[in-house]
Amino acid sequence: MQILFIGDVVGSPGRDMVKEYVPKLKEKYRPQLTIINGENAAGGKGITQSIYRQFLEVGAQAVTLGNHSWDNREIFEFINDAKYLVRPANFPEGTPGKGLVFLKYNELEVAVINLQGRTFMNAIDCPFKKADELIEEAKKRTSIIFVDFHAEATSEKQAMGWYLDGRVSAVVGTHTHVQTSDNRILPNGTAFLTDVGMTGPYDGILGVEKEAVLKRFLTSLPVRFEVPKEGRTLLSAVLIHIDQKTGLAKKIERILINDDNPFYS
Repeated sequence: MQILFIGDVVGSPGRDMVKEYVPKLKEKYRPQLTIINGENAAGGKGITQSIYRQFLEVGAQAVTLGNHSWDNREIFEFINDAKYLVRPANFPEGTPGKGLVFLKYNELEVAVINLQGRTFMNAIDCPFKKADELIEEAKKRTSIIFVDFHAEATSEKQAMGWYLDGRVSAVVGTHTHVQTSDNRILPNGTAFLTDVGMTGPYDGILGVEKEAVLKRFLTSLPVRFEVPKEGRTLLSAVLIHIDQKTGLAKKIERILINDDNPFYS
């Protein structure tokens, strides 16, 4: 089994890249499941129902979120009815939505878990303890478990990878928007990557207009961050090969598409 995961989609440039390249990637790699992180898909913060549906229509089977889950207020109107929208599971009890979904592929089920880190981020429930809880629940139905760990600190992401090694198929990091080059299979069979990277503007800074970010650093004054609507774009993704009998990973490949790394079919 192969799972294709698309890193943080940022604004309309990211959505355009998804629309253009996800069908091409699916044709080239033939993944059984495709998952997209969409927490920045609506203007750089949050997601709307129409965008969620667009991702499913282009070929995704699930959409994960992160710390910007609630930035677009529309989400409260549809999240409980969105069967394949996965928000961080370690938000406090009573939070709308769900942090674990099961996807069907033929006779197989795949569990998709979304967790959020706490280092340099909002103080929410412990992601490690929540992971224990959800893995125990998922194991009753499947051995194929995919984890999107949305976190700031590299150390926390690596810690989660080692903590879950051998218990899940893959732990991939999102949130920091820069693809790392440490893709590997951990000793007990879990695929790991610190950060998948982002999908959206190529010439901005973490997906927003570079002029505003530079002004912030140069003056320390508050500025408004906007996603550039024009310019070059990129897509960051990862392809994970999984033994469907054991649920352990066999291979993990990084995918990066931009002007310096063009796509070849």
